[in-house]
Amino acid sequence: MTKSSYRNIVILTGAGISQESGLGTFRGPDGLWEDVPIEDVATPEGFARDPVKVLNFYNDRRDGVRNAIPNAAHDALGHLQQKFDGQLMLVTQNIDHLHEKGGASNVLHMHGEVGKIQCNHCDHVQDHWDALYIDMACGHCGQDGGLRPHVVWFGEMPLYMDDIYAALTTCDLFISIGTSGNVYPAAGFVMEARRNGAHTVELNLEPSEGATQFLEGHYGLASAVVPAYVEHLLTGAAMPDFND
Repeated sequence: MTKSSYRNIVILTGAGISQESGLGTFRGPDGLWEDVPIEDVATPEGFARDPVKVLNFYNDRRDGVRNAIPNAAHDALGHLQQKFDGQLMLVTQNIDHLHEKGGASNVLHMHGEVGKIQCNHCDHVQDHWDALYIDMACGHCGQDGGLRPHVVWFGEMPLYMDDIYAALTTCDLFISIGTSGNVYPAAGFVMEARRNGAHTVELNLEPSEGATQFLEGHYGLASAVVPAYVEHLLTGAAMPDFND
């Protein structure tokens, strides 16, 4: 298959694509989960037990994301989305909005967005970039005590799963960028795409835990590897050998 014949692309991105923009990954050396237990700030039970701690954790994340600048990898995917004349779905596990800042639109944030809040009383979701406190009232239903970050916690179902799986059954190219390869259901997307005949590519700093499931892999900084692969897709330019 020539690169120009790809007509339906699904791209999955993880925390590794935003690392060069100053946003820490959750796993690995110096990851956020090394400093804060997952069960304290990323589960419904943790929120019920200590909502103030959880809200403060995400207030800090919100401040960091708000000031972050997209890197060349985000810009390249925004460019690809604008120039590619077939179908392209961009799915991210990230709760930041650097894809949008990099020029992408209609991004599916399967784990939610830190710049939004939702109400447990009425399920209303709205943009919110300021600090969130437990006694704030919902602007939609007026009740207080129910606002939380619009983030999918462990034990909750990721968003847009029906749309994502439908796209994986019809795509002819699946690209995974900056993911650890060990968080499900996203870690299973590559095999879902392969079962339906798609070519599969991993672009990562180093091989992920699921690297052997991909038919092609290129490894290095996202700001170098992703723009090179986008150029490869759009023009047929040869890929540099990042793997040396």
